[in-house]
Amino acid sequence: MSAAGTAPRRWARTPAILVAIGTAVVLSGVGLAVSRPDMVALAAPLALWALGAVRAERRTEGAPPEIRIEGVPGDADLVVDEVSIDTGADAADLLVEQAERRFTRVIVPGRTAFIARSRTRHSGPLDAVRVRGRALAADAGLTGPDGAPAVRRRAISPPVRQIRELPLAPRLSGMHGSHEGSRPGHGGDFRDIHPFAPGDELRRVDWRATARAARRPGDLLVRRTHALSEASVVIAMDAADDLGEVVAMWGSADRTRSGATSLDHAREAARSLATAAVGAGDRVAYHVLDKAGRTVRGGTGSRHLARVVSAISSTGRAGDDSRYRRTPPVPQGSVIAVLSTFFDGAAADLAIMWRASGHRVIAVDTLPHLDAARLTPEQRLALRVLLAERDVVFRDLSSAGVDRVRWDDDAATALGVLARSRAAR
Repeated sequence: MSAAGTAPRRWARTPAILVAIGTAVVLSGVGLAVSRPDMVALAAPLALWALGAVRAERRTEGAPPEIRIEGVPGDADLVVDEVSIDTGADAADLLVEQAERRFTRVIVPGRTAFIARSRTRHSGPLDAVRVRGRALAADAGLTGPDGAPAVRRRAISPPVRQIRELPLAPRLSGMHGSHEGSRPGHGGDFRDIHPFAPGDELRRVDWRATARAARRPGDLLVRRTHALSEASVVIAMDAADDLGEVVAMWGSADRTRSGATSLDHAREAARSLATAAVGAGDRVAYHVLDKAGRTVRGGTGSRHLARVVSAISSTGRAGDDSRYRRTPPVPQGSVIAVLSTFFDGAAADLAIMWRASGHRVIAVDTLPHLDAARLTPEQRLALRVLLAERDVVFRDLSSAGVDRVRWDDDAATALGVLARSRAAR
């Protein structure tokens, strides 16, 4: 990304020039008055430098530097960018903001490049590097106008957590996969004993069952098994809230002191669920539950997983119309993971509606463990009321047959317990 200034190309004199001229005049006057040629000699460099600065002001233009930022591959938790500066002046004064939290002021040659390394505390979209600069001339005696900032926006991928087992829908109807489906076929466990019919293979004949249960001579009985099917996993993320661990920072845009946020947990949960589903050969779809939210239709394979992870990484907090929730299309017999803080109840209403339609729904609570320090008594009371209302929402979800999983260190274990439990009621 690049930015070049469009401000007037005019230099501004710094106080150093006036100080140099004044000092030269004083030294020259005192030297002549007291017959001290050494004092006059001391004034000469200052006068010559000030004269050179004035001439440079007339000869050159103070155009803002052209700034280019290019991404460089780095580690998982390290964002690396190359910043290139091109200006006709002697040097450039730059203000570099890294990962929206660290500010550094540097003075570099007029044409140079340097590497900016940033460690991020959050996933999702963020301004990895923002650089604003101005040209310097005459040993920084002249400064140009500030140029437009150059911004390198990155989508930081969330970490992935290993999930060994995912809950399945009550009935699987896919044509292939690794889970036992509801149709007769090959690869699964025993289904039933059935009279031989056209299309059955002779190697499927169960001779023991035929000898024991055949009603007439010539009747054959075949052993049928279940077919293997893939599951359909739908990840629905509610991006209405982005609440951090520190409750005192709620409502502020300062993410440097908020701790891990609910959207950090939601992105981590979404990527972990998608990775586990694709690893099991299942189909994965991803939806953001706001008016302009992204959608990735169902698919499987490593390329599809890369598309899903890219969409998850670019998901940030929704806009002002975030209280509106759209209802994305969901394949029949899906497992739907609704990722939300469940404060306003809109995501819970969607979860209950999907459960009533026969889907298995898992409410993934992405609210981090809260730090209520530095709250006033009134704020503590408001927090208790808010959490009590949220508990009512979870009771309604439980009554509707929606499973609940809190995304914390034990989330993978809780999902495994749900996977081994009986199908959704």
